[in-house]
Amino acid sequence: MNDIIPEALRRGEEYLDRVNELPVSRGQDPTAIRQHLEQTYSFAAPMPAAELVDDVAGMLEDWAVQTIHPRYFGYFNPTPLPEAVAGDLMAAIYNPQLAVWSHGPAAVEMEQHVLRWLAGRFGLPGATCGAHFTSGGSEANFTAVLAALTSRLPAYARHGLGGIDEKPTIYHSAAAHDSFTKICHMTGLGRDALRVVPLDGHMRLDLDALRERLEADRDAGETPVMVVATAGTTAAGIIDPLEETAALCRKHSAWFHVDAAWGGAAVLSPRLEQLMRGIEMADSITCDAHKWLNVTMGAGMFFCRDKRVLDETFRVSTDYMPGLTAGVVDNFVTSAQWSRRFIGLKLFLALASRGESGFAEIIEGQAAVGDYLRQRLEEAGWVHISRSPLPVCCVTHPRIEAGETSVDKVLEKVLASGQAWISKVKLGDRAALRACVTSCLTTLEDIDALVDEMDAAVAG
Repeated sequence: MNDIIPEALRRGEEYLDRVNELPVSRGQDPTAIRQHLEQTYSFAAPMPAAELVDDVAGMLEDWAVQTIHPRYFGYFNPTPLPEAVAGDLMAAIYNPQLAVWSHGPAAVEMEQHVLRWLAGRFGLPGATCGAHFTSGGSEANFTAVLAALTSRLPAYARHGLGGIDEKPTIYHSAAAHDSFTKICHMTGLGRDALRVVPLDGHMRLDLDALRERLEADRDAGETPVMVVATAGTTAAGIIDPLEETAALCRKHSAWFHVDAAWGGAAVLSPRLEQLMRGIEMADSITCDAHKWLNVTMGAGMFFCRDKRVLDETFRVSTDYMPGLTAGVVDNFVTSAQWSRRFIGLKLFLALASRGESGFAEIIEGQAAVGDYLRQRLEEAGWVHISRSPLPVCCVTHPRIEAGETSVDKVLEKVLASGQAWISKVKLGDRAALRACVTSCLTTLEDIDALVDEMDAAVAG
């Protein structure tokens, strides 16, 4: 057997053992990276496995943000559970094809077993719900828009937007994920079809503004097709009013989609599940396992209340594919992808190994660390710009507000230290520093180190 696999495992184990000792990030220099590649990799002759693996690993350690580091406080890139890494490895080794059930029946059924279980935690009806894994949240959101158009505009599937009289519109808050901007472009709706609704005083989707916009568009002859509520916004972790949004959707016959890419995992926590109240009313849900469910990227999931909509959205007939099997899921006729990787194995292994209680412990543990972060920042004089029950903090400082320093300068100093990684966001008209607990390995001592770095940076 080619020895590159054991060499990769060797170097990977070494990395995992010492990642805490590495800087979270180093300076990024595209010229240096390209020069190294040009000098080392002409591809004219084979390279020994150990030398190749060590060099590639070195590049990934020297020229990357170490997103699995416990002091990475960035954008939902968790330290993956070992079971998830094993799942990716097994999926690569066996390499089943999940386009049709008949090629990978065990793999398809394992994925569907996990998805049915999670659908039940979301409160969706198991008998009628359809679900599949996706490359990530953007693909899941794209699927939601296609399903909404197919469901709400009967002529869309055959004639497209050019063959219908309606002017479809989609609505989400000013804090929603920007994937919907691209989706409106890709689907042919056009970017002007997206209605960006203002936020209320708590940075949530403003229900009064949404109601007014829906009614105004109806009066103008347009057709509200879909409303998106976010359960855990990217910047500030805000959860939109799900129950009230669902009621407005019913009134206007609009598809109700919940983008719970990050926050949706809270349904597994007895402490946090009430935050998702109303998600059971959704027509569709996006949830990313590679965020708060702590598996490797990419592992998005899409849930649809009525699987018949997916059947209609992605139906196709071919002569070259194996025949469809009655009573099972053939992914290529129920989802956007055709050839499919065994994405769901990593989540299946993690759930089977840890159990629901183990996942609840991980989620609640990160939430508790987030509470400690919030407390430590307040004690150190930082000012919260937003409040979220999820483990993310967006803060400024009196010295920043007084113009004695700036968010950019503080951020630059924290990142230059290599001791922690945080980011900058803009909430309304205010810039803020954003710190999000993304690793299940992050300790209270890591939080103390982060706050110390922020204090030193803001002090000058």
